[in-house]
Amino acid sequence: PIARARVRAVAAVIACDVHPVNNLSVLRRLKAMGHAQPAIDEWIRHWIVEGLRAVEAMIEDGPFCFGSAPGLADVYLVPQLYNARRFSTPLDAFPRVLAAEAACLALPA
Repeated sequence: PIARARVRAVAAVIACDVHPVNNLSVLRRLKAMGHAQPAIDEWIRHWIVEGLRAVEAMIEDGPFCFGSAPGLADVYLVPQLYNARRFSTPLDAFPRVLAAEAACLALPA
């Protein structure tokens, strides 16, 4: 139960804390409120970095987020890294996160 809770906690960080703020409806609303695109992009990067900082501290050394097979946390992580790159988020500070992503991307579709 503790191991499953740890996996769900990582999934929740991504699904509840990071992903909602880089949703297209949020981006459109920020623009409608008069924020310039560079400010919106910086705001998004801030929240992605905060979330990935938490995920980096929570996951194991892999190759996947929690061991030798992909799991729920990996399923949430890969699309979030796509979003991170979409907003030119610096990712060098997250070696475990990047290693888990690489392990996932090496799997056949």
